[in-house]
Amino acid sequence: MRRACATAITVNAVPSDAPVVLVDEARRQVIEIAAQVVGTMPAEEVPVSLRPIARFTAAKRIRLGGPTLAAAVESSPDFRQRLADLVSQTSPDLVAAIGTGEIPPAAEPGDVITVAYLVRPEGWQSIIAAATPTASAQSGEEVERLRAELADLRRSTRAEADRRRDALAEAQARADAAARELRSARAEARSLRAELEAARAEVLAAREDAAQAERRREQEVRRVRGQLAEAERAVEAARRSSRTERSSARARAALLIDSIAAAAAGLRDELKLPATSARPADGVAARSSAASVGGAPSSPRQLDELLGLPRAHLIVDGYNVTKTGYGDLPLAAQRTRLVGELAALASARPDLEVTVAFDGAAEPPVAVRAPRGVRVLFSAADEIADALIARLVEAEPVGRTVVVVSSDGEVAAHARSRGAQAAASQLLLDRLAQLR
Repeated sequence: MRRACATAITVNAVPSDAPVVLVDEARRQVIEIAAQVVGTMPAEEVPVSLRPIARFTAAKRIRLGGPTLAAAVESSPDFRQRLADLVSQTSPDLVAAIGTGEIPPAAEPGDVITVAYLVRPEGWQSIIAAATPTASAQSGEEVERLRAELADLRRSTRAEADRRRDALAEAQARADAAARELRSARAEARSLRAELEAARAEVLAAREDAAQAERRREQEVRRVRGQLAEAERAVEAARRSSRTERSSARARAALLIDSIAAAAAGLRDELKLPATSARPADGVAARSSAASVGGAPSSPRQLDELLGLPRAHLIVDGYNVTKTGYGDLPLAAQRTRLVGELAALASARPDLEVTVAFDGAAEPPVAVRAPRGVRVLFSAADEIADALIARLVEAEPVGRTVVVVSSDGEVAAHARSRGAQAAASQLLLDRLAQLR
């Protein structure tokens, strides 16, 4: 509430249905009190019309929702009663005086109107009507004061405008002089820019010529380097091919000789042949040894006899064997189980060479820890294990004991065509089962 004034208020009877018009001061106070109360109310109790502005600050509610707040006070008795309760707490003496119809002469008319409008005691319309003329008179005095201040402000504004106009004219004169200098500088800058562009064009042309010459030189250098590299690769390939052929031929010859020597020594020991000068014709009736077993092995025993020959080489079609014996396991588990059982076989026959080939395309090749005595190979991405096995067989010298284990007819046929023995996958599985 504003400060009190000493003007007495005379209450005259006014009909209860007479329209009530609040002066600006009272209306402003009602809106401020309403904005304050909205912020303290539970969300569900806020009038529907005020909910969009309830989340604002009190100042923002007054600025954006003043008319809405005033309308809600008039239309919602419950909301108005909340405002009356707040006024009763903050101005209990004024509320009590207005309630008895005895208005203190020193009371501010605007405060009297606000309290009467919100609390609404008996005859509140008459109280508002009695206080309104006084408030209007006070407002008139305020208006006159403000008009005087406005007149002073206009005079000072005109003086300031004249001063600014003079300063602006002086600044304009300086700006015109600066503009003339700027135009002159721009003309000079355009001339210099034209010269610079011409020089830049010459530099760019020179750079382009130099770049073209450099590109031609680099192309010639690359061409010569390419020819030199091609020649070096050809020479290196020829050398590597020559070394590979010589090494392969030597390895095959040495392996064949070792196999023949071991087979001969083993056969002599097995037959317990004494040193003799007998000729082949003398032993026509002799029985052949296990090395002359004909046809493909048909039992684990026959397969074991082949593997027992000196320096025999066992080549296993990996997934063909695992899928025959335990194809329900994951591929990694199949590989691990087969390689482990082949390691046991290699350990039982130290003279046996064991190689197992897997498809590299069925599952990307992984690092497999091969046990001692077992060679683990994966085919390349663009081939299958059948092709890898074929290359292994073709790499062996003619005459060495090579046993290919696979139930694939094409793999077996190719092995036989190269002089190797072919055995079904189940035979190897049965033989490995004997080692468990």
